[in-house]
Formats: sequence, C-alpha cells, structure tokens
Amino acid sequence: MIYSVTGHYSLILGLCVGLALVYFSIRNFRNSNQLDTKILTFSFLQLFFVLVSFISLIISFIISDFSNETVFNNSHTTKPLFYKISGTWGNHEGSLLLWLLVLTIFIFIFILRTNNQPIKYKILTVGFQQVIIIGFFLFLIQTSNPFNYLFPVPDEGLGLNPILQDPALAIHPPILYLGYVGSSIIFSSALAATTLKIVSTSWAIHIKKWVLISWIFLTLGILLGSIWAYYELGWGGFWFWDPVENVSLMPWLALTTLLHCILVLERKEILTSWVIILSIATFTLSMCGTFLVRSGILNSVHTFANDPERGLFILIFLFVLIFLSLFIFFFFHQTNKNNSSNFFWLSKETSILVNNWFMMYFLSVVLIGTVYPIFLDVISSQKISVGPPFYHKLIAPFLIPFLFAMAIGPSLKWIRSDLKDKIYLISLLIISILISFFIVKNFNKNVLINTILISSALYLFYITLRDFFNKKYKNFAQNTAHFGFSLLILSILFNNLFSSEIITNLRVGETYDNSKTKIVFESINQKNEKNYKSIVANFNIINSKGINNNLSPELRIYNQPNITTSEADIKTTLMKDKFIVINLVQNQDYFNVRYQVKPFMLWIWLSVILISFGGLMSFFKKRI
Repeated sequence: MIYSVTGHYSLILGLCVGLALVYFSIRNFRNSNQLDTKILTFSFLQLFFVLVSFISLIISFIISDFSNETVFNNSHTTKPLFYKISGTWGNHEGSLLLWLLVLTIFIFIFILRTNNQPIKYKILTVGFQQVIIIGFFLFLIQTSNPFNYLFPVPDEGLGLNPILQDPALAIHPPILYLGYVGSSIIFSSALAATTLKIVSTSWAIHIKKWVLISWIFLTLGILLGSIWAYYELGWGGFWFWDPVENVSLMPWLALTTLLHCILVLERKEILTSWVIILSIATFTLSMCGTFLVRSGILNSVHTFANDPERGLFILIFLFVLIFLSLFIFFFFHQTNKNNSSNFFWLSKETSILVNNWFMMYFLSVVLIGTVYPIFLDVISSQKISVGPPFYHKLIAPFLIPFLFAMAIGPSLKWIRSDLKDKIYLISLLIISILISFFIVKNFNKNVLINTILISSALYLFYITLRDFFNKKYKNFAQNTAHFGFSLLILSILFNNLFSSEIITNLRVGETYDNSKTKIVFESINQKNEKNYKSIVANFNIINSKGINNNLSPELRIYNQPNITTSEADIKTTLMKDKFIVINLVQNQDYFNVRYQVKPFMLWIWLSVILISFGGLMSFFKKRI
C-alpha cells in the first residue's frame, strides 16, 4: 500500500509543479531577456514526481499489491515477472501514466536542447505543453487514478488478458507513445511560433528533428503492433483496418505529410499554413489514437482497456485543444503572399504539394471509415463496423497517381525544373507495365487494376533503385525511405495477389487433400506451464512438389483469467510464410484448422524497417 500512497501523492505534487510552471512561464514571458532558471528546475521536479509515480506502480505490479485496484484488475501472482512489468502500461490507467511520463521527459529535453531560438518562443512552447500535461494530470487523478485502494485486500488478482502477454505488445505501447508524445512538442512549438509569427526556415530546421523523432517511433510502433496482430491474434494478415490500427495510421499520414512540408519550408518560406495545420492535426489525431478506443467510444477486436464513462472528459479535452489551436491559427497566422506566387508547376515543391493532397485524401478516407460508426450509433443506435472493402475501393484508384508522382518528384529540382531524362522515365514506365501484366495475366480477377497498381509500385521501385547508383543524387536518407515504401507497396500487392487459404475441420489422424496441398493431422500433445495449459497440435503439410513442413499450432488455456487463446505456428522463409492456427469446434472433437500461405510477409516487415532507417539517417544528417 505504501507504494500506492507514494504514487498517488507524487501525481498531486507533479500537478502542483505544473501549475507553478505555468505561472513562471507567464512571468518569464513578460520579461524574456533570458530563460528563468526556475522553469528548468520545476520541469525537472515535474519529471521526477511523475517518474516516482510510475516506478511506484511498477513495484506494485511486481510485488502483486492487490490493495491497488489497477494491479488487482490486471495482474495475478502466477504471472511471469516480465508481464507483471509490462502489465503496468497494459491497462487504461497505466497507459495514461506512461503517456504523462513521456510528456514530461520530452518537455525537459526540449528545454535543455533548444538553442538558437527566441527565448519567448521557448517559454511559450513550455506554456502550451503544460496545458497538455496538466490536462493529463487532471484526467489521471479525477477519472483514471492508477492508485485507487481496495479494502478488504483480495488474495488474488483478476489477471492480464492473455493476448496482451506477448513480448511484441509489451514494447509496442511505449514505442508508439514516443511517437504520439513527440507530436505534442510539434503541436506546442507550432502554436508558439504562430503566435510569435516566426514560422520560418530557421524554425523549420529546428522543429524537423522533433518531427523525425515522432515519425520514426510512430512507424516502428505501428510495425510492432502489426506483427503482434499477425501472429498473436491469428489473423494471418498484417492489416485489417481495425479502429485501433486506423487511429495510429491517421497521425502517421499527417506526420508524413508534415515532414515533406518541413522539407520545403527549410528551403523556401512557403507552405507555412500547411505546416501549422498539420502540426495541429498530427497531435489531435494522436490524442484520438490513445484515447478513443480506450474510452470505449470505438469498438475494436483488440481493445483491452476501456471505460465509456471517461469518454466525455476525453472529448472535452480534445475540443479544448482543437479550439485553442484553431483560434491561434486564424488570429495570429499570416500567409507570406510574396513567396506563394513563386510556385512553378514543374518543381520539387509542386510534387510535394500534389502528394500532400493525396495523403490528405487517404487520411480523410481512414477518418470517415473510423468515425462513421460512432455517428451512426449516436443517431440511430445502430452498431456497425466498416470493413476492408470500403478502404480498398476508395484508396486503390488514387494510390496509382500517388505512386507515379512520388516516383517523378525526387527527379525534379527545387523552384523550377525540367525532365531531361523523360525518355528514360517513359521507358521505365513501359517496362513496369509489361512486367506487371506478365505477373497478373494468369489471374482472372481485376487484371487491369492489378496491372496498373503493380506497375506504379514497380515504377517507383525502379526509380528509387536507380537513384542509389546516381552519383548526382545526394539525398540518400530520403531515397532509402522512398525505396522502402516502394518495396512495402510491392510486397503488399504481391501478398494480396498470391496468398492462398484452406479452412477445414479435422480430427486427429485425419487428412485434408486437394490437388495442391495435403494437411495431415498427426497428433496432439499437452503441456503445463506456470500460468496456462497448452494443447499442441502437430501437422504435416505437403505441397504439390512433395515438400514437407511440420507445423505445431497450439491452444492455451490460461488459469487467471480463464481464457483460451489460439497460438499460430508460422514457418517463415525468404519469399513466403506458412501460417496455421487451430480452434476447437464447439461440442465436437473436431479442430477448426486454418492454413495460409502468405507471400512476401518478411519483405513487408523489412520494408517498414527500411523506411524507419531512412528517417533515422535523416535525423543524424547534418544540413549543408
């Protein structure tokens, strides 16, 4: 109980320090010859108190202190130590405390590392950031306190959802939150720069580092979540347009667009309105990504911590931030009309602007598909979910010109350009179309659309590959990210085109056989672990070439809580995954068997890592 008391009062002290920071920021803003040392001191104190609170919660989980309601609801004595620790943020209250911790770390780093910028800008950024931090403090203390007491103290806890007991998901939330919280610094600094009318080239160079930090971590966070959903949920796929997936994708789309606008603003003071609006949008969408599902507003197959009663506070907080930011934008932002006219249609700036509009269209589709069920529920009390066909039909046609524009854009020069190598570019396009048609010609469905889609991705792939060997092309980091993106799109398209699936019911000793694949259900084994019992099914998979693969999916029956999960077995090779998962058929001795061949899965994961690596190189790159 002592740790819960320590954690609770540390939160209160952190809130008091936050209020003091607001006071000192206002006072220092009026007399801004230099940064008040109290701001740095109190920022450190705030970080210290939040860190003490977070460590207190971790210790409460480790020692199984069931006097703490959060620990009681999300842990039990037999749970492995690693998952006791990760269970700290595997729930609503703990995840918000982690959010708060990262917020205080980032603003402290911002104060320490921000140089060569006006003092008023620095102070004002701290002030805006404290509005966010204080909102989190109030939300935690009033509605989501991780240190509520239970009396009498239970002997055992309810346990953590077994699906969350996975190494990938243990590190997925912290990495994702680093991306989300990074966008808060961008948000606060954009409001400060707008208020002071200093949105300029020098500011773009300064804020670019924070944009890259947020973008890299958000990319890696989405990757880890996708990998986890692939093998842990037994979906057999990497993306299903689930609301939780969507609310992480939306800030990523906005952040990617913002990054490209920053690249323009670094060289020429245009697109300032884009930069400010996208800075606002990225953070507000990140807030949605953290809160909406966990508040119970959205329904998701992998929502594990929600409470609809908290939704009102969340929405009010979001509306306050949006109103504040839009007020500052409309009353303080001034468009630079002198440079806006100097915008040639055939230039790198124009290509980025075109791609920006495509990205905003993709974001709008995802946003509508995600929030439409909410409005329908409010209006008619009808609960629906928007599935993949909606997104595929609206995104696929616009993905084609987007990829072509993305391929040509890097070949252009800033301000004004011409396509001297247009014959070469046209030749590559023809080659891409011919190769694509050869790939898809044996498929009866959507031959035309698949040909065009694959050819556009191949075209981008060839262009970026060429640029690696082009001595005149110096932006290696950008090209790496673009090459990774082209590889990602190609891998997704090939995965969708060449995937196969078999679903059947089998008993031990039975065989499924078609002309291409034989599935032999050889045996089952049982084993006991510390916190679950396992039924392991042994299959022999024989393809048309006579190649054997032994796969062993399992069913896990957890002790606390009493939940059964399906654990897929996946054999990964360079070109494809062989994926199998089982489920019990109710009231029968049959097992439902789902076997999939998923091409290019490894390349999907590697391409995202390559995209992130491009961002990392750009982060450490010195501007010439």
